[in-house]
Amino acid sequence: MSHAAPTDGDALASIQACVDTIRQRAPKAKPRVAIILGSGLGGFADALTGATAIPYAELPGFPRSSVAGHAGRLVLGAVGGVEVVAMQGRVHFYEGYTAAQVGFPARVLCALKPKALVLTNAAGGINLGFKVGDLMAITDHLNLSGMNPLIGHNDERLGPRFPDMSHAWTPALLATLRECAKAESVPLREGVYAQLSGPAYETPAEIRMLRTLGADAVGMSTVPEVLVASHMGIPVAGISCITNLAAGIGTSPLSHAEVSETADQVKHVFARLLSRFLPAIGR
Repeated sequence: MSHAAPTDGDALASIQACVDTIRQRAPKAKPRVAIILGSGLGGFADALTGATAIPYAELPGFPRSSVAGHAGRLVLGAVGGVEVVAMQGRVHFYEGYTAAQVGFPARVLCALKPKALVLTNAAGGINLGFKVGDLMAITDHLNLSGMNPLIGHNDERLGPRFPDMSHAWTPALLATLRECAKAESVPLREGVYAQLSGPAYETPAEIRMLRTLGADAVGMSTVPEVLVASHMGIPVAGISCITNLAAGIGTSPLSHAEVSETADQVKHVFARLLSRFLPAIGR
């Protein structure tokens, strides 16, 4: 992989090198909120005012996505008068990156000291009450990916060896998200997000298993980012866009094209919710 992962021993130095580059490119930026925009949802960052865009390739050690729908840029700007830093796209375990590499971009965002990190993704609906196009607030997660970015040497300057995950998805942010959705008349589901490694979609038997375990939606991202944010003490909120019904529920074959198409259809509702939510938690 180009821009190889920082090793455990120099993780903090690698994070700081990215932060220094961001400060040089956008010296006046003081982001109050950080957000990672998932598959097909990156267009929100294009609407930020006074924006400065930095390609991931220009950030030392920053991994780059090879997946369609992930533009691969860091955008610093404002929404509703509140400064935001947004990632247009993320990397995934299935692209061949290590757990530490997958979590590294979120560590860089957290090192910018925002008040909160918002994670978004495209997900398959498991809950039989969900429909394609729904937005789901993440209340908790199941890490079934077989990886964890906190494995290995722990740098106490970043966070504790054994971080508590009781409130990884910050209850106060969830409450604010509910209020913002109501104010914007945006229907908002709530549920548990399960991450598997991918890249193959789940089998019908796996979906039945996940439903039994309590999952409402499933995807191939996001959990490494909430793990490192919790490790670094940054509050987290999450929104899944239900872009397809999981295997064994819908009748059409699963495809990334369907994911992208649905994300494009809901982008205006998604943007309306974020345009109220991000300023609300950043002020």
